[in-house]
Amino acid sequence: PRLSDYIHPNQIKLQVVAANWEEAVHIGGRLLVQGGFCEERYVDAMVNAVREMGPYMVLAPGIALAHGRPEDGVLQVGMSIINLANPVEFGSEANDPVYLVISFGGVDKESHIKMLQELAGFLMDESNQELLKTATSVDQVMQAFSEN
Repeated sequence: PRLSDYIHPNQIKLQVVAANWEEAVHIGGRLLVQGGFCEERYVDAMVNAVREMGPYMVLAPGIALAHGRPEDGVLQVGMSIINLANPVEFGSEANDPVYLVISFGGVDKESHIKMLQELAGFLMDESNQELLKTATSVDQVMQAFSEN
C-alpha cells in the first residue's frame, strides 16, 4: 500500500483552530472515528499516551504523529491529517510548537509499522512537511500523497 491508500479527503481538515494539544489530537482522532477506522476509545488512548509518556509523538519540528496501540480500538488501517491555524504546544522542547497532527492507526503491529515507514519516507522531504503544514486545500494534500 501507498500513503494515498490510507487517506481519504474526508480525513483531512485544514486551518483547524484547537485550544491545545489535547483538542488537536481529539479533532484528528474524531476524523478517524467518523471514517470508521477506529472506535472512540482509540482517541482517548492517543491522548492518554501523550499524558503518560510525554510528547514522544512530536517526531519532527512542528509535526506530531498521534497514535495508540492496535488493541485500543483500531478497526481498519487509516490516517487523518489536520493542520492548525495556530500552533499548539505538546511540551516537546526540541520540536514545539506543532502545526501538523497526523493521527493514524494500524490493525496490528505490521500495518502500524508499515504506515509509519511510508509516512517517514514522505516526511523526510522537507517540501512535503512544509506543504502539509501550510496547505489550504484538501486537493493539494491529496495530490502530494498521490505523487509519492
